[in-house]
Amino acid sequence: MSLIGWPLICLLVAAALVVLVGTVWAWPKLAGRGVGIVVGRLGLLGLCQVLVLLTTLSLVNKQFGFYATWGELTGIGGGGAPGPVIQNKGNGGALAGAKLIKLKPEFNLGGDPRQDGEVDTVNIRGARSGLHAHGYVYLPPEYFQPGGEKKHFPVALVMSGYPGAVRNLISQVKVPQTARTEIKAGRVKPTIYVMMRPSLAEGRDTECMDIPGGPQVATFFSQDLPEAVAAQYRTATSRNGWGTLGLSTGGYCSLKLAMRYSNVFSAAASMSGYYGAIKDVTTGDLYAGSDAVRNENDLFWRLKNLPPPPVSVLVTTSKVGEQNRVGTDRFLSMVKPPMQAASITLDSGGHNFGTWNKVLPPILRWMSQRLTA
Repeated sequence: MSLIGWPLICLLVAAALVVLVGTVWAWPKLAGRGVGIVVGRLGLLGLCQVLVLLTTLSLVNKQFGFYATWGELTGIGGGGAPGPVIQNKGNGGALAGAKLIKLKPEFNLGGDPRQDGEVDTVNIRGARSGLHAHGYVYLPPEYFQPGGEKKHFPVALVMSGYPGAVRNLISQVKVPQTARTEIKAGRVKPTIYVMMRPSLAEGRDTECMDIPGGPQVATFFSQDLPEAVAAQYRTATSRNGWGTLGLSTGGYCSLKLAMRYSNVFSAAASMSGYYGAIKDVTTGDLYAGSDAVRNENDLFWRLKNLPPPPVSVLVTTSKVGEQNRVGTDRFLSMVKPPMQAASITLDSGGHNFGTWNKVLPPILRWMSQRLTA
């Protein structure tokens, strides 16, 4: 049963109502001062409170999509068993290393891909990193239109926040739906959007790092993923056609990937992102005591101590509602050529899907102006 579906919420609501009615019915029988009677009353009250709390948490989780599956919640299990392989629409099979496996489609944007494009559900398996991840690939209408079979398209890697389900990028932020509208209006060039979570280790926030002795997430995103996607689809063949954007943790990851791997990505956009790896109970030990590893993942340190990379970046914040305003201003003040930076500052906007939906269209337009195939 899905953690973000109505069946679970309806089940919890029904259970809460049954326990509530049962408590009212049994309460007169639990009158008295005996230990057993007191324990019974406390048990019924506690059960009512727990069910109400679980119902509330489920509604919040459905709205914000923190966890989509029980595996994400508990940290048990991998990225899901691969389903049947569907015939390749690209320019050849997957390379001997990284592989992209198509699964049964989960989203349908319309009946005709030539009008609305198509969302592929995929598993990407990395040979270098040893990691695999579930995600989605949006192919624009032009990919399927007559003459499109010989065209190559720019690629934008889009990353969700943490915790958060990758399907949020479709169901909440509406990346493919917005891209479709912008492409049809001529404001965005036909682009392939690869949608992923920033963390590939179940139950752990890896901050898109190659963790010493742990998951090699940066290697996955900078080597395995581009190789697998390019082998399956008709993508741009140089860094000028590859960019990355994300929200919150995905925004930080996007900036870091472009700055560290400018040979792969030429542009990055961060929606409400931050500028240094967070280290808390969800991340565990990220640096293994190494100052060098910590510095490599601190964007302020990189801007101060390393040559600026030849990339274009866009960052967003708000005057009221976001906590990254000071960090964003500091980041922008440290950027030097050949690196280029732009920003979007809303008058107000919290760290939520509503804010990200506001800034997504101009971000897609900005990214499109910088990517070529």
